[in-house]
Amino acid sequence: MLKKRDLHDSHTLYELMTHPDVFPFVRQKAASYDEFLFVTKKTIEAEERGELISRTILDEWGSPIGTINLFDIEENAGFLGTWLGKPYHGKGYNNPAKEAFFSELFYEMGIETIYMRIRKINIRSIKAAEKLPYVIKANETRKSLYEQLNANGEVYDLYEIPKDQYTFYIMRNDSLQTDSTHLLEA
Repeated sequence: MLKKRDLHDSHTLYELMTHPDVFPFVRQKAASYDEFLFVTKKTIEAEERGELISRTILDEWGSPIGTINLFDIEENAGFLGTWLGKPYHGKGYNNPAKEAFFSELFYEMGIETIYMRIRKINIRSIKAAEKLPYVIKANETRKSLYEQLNANGEVYDLYEIPKDQYTFYIMRNDSLQTDSTHLLEA
């Protein structure tokens, strides 16, 4: 479902990113394919320096369908950036991609907190974030960060995913699955 970014996927990802329903919400925009190659190369280099973590999201056949990233890593925290190509919206790829990425970040990369800044006009992303049971709306609880993000006007809502909240969710789900498997075997 996820793999490290590489230049081989650039053509497909660029085509998906340029759709008018996707492009406005992509953090690392590129106006041309050559610019997208340059941005992808810089992303790979920034990951090597520990500045961000970036993965390509794959469909069940291994084709690239979007990207998921952790930007602005500082003090074991960073900001999530995710986009899927328009043909993959509403097909169930978002949650599995996030869960795979979050598990890697929390349990392999030492990240403690993931933030999401979502434009208030991006209703699709707000609904997707608020569906996740381990996400906390942090406009009030992280007031100074919220105000910093909105210094030029009320543009973003702030959400937080703490490692402990995510871990509790994973442990609870594993426990529920084990319990239901036990019931089925009886």
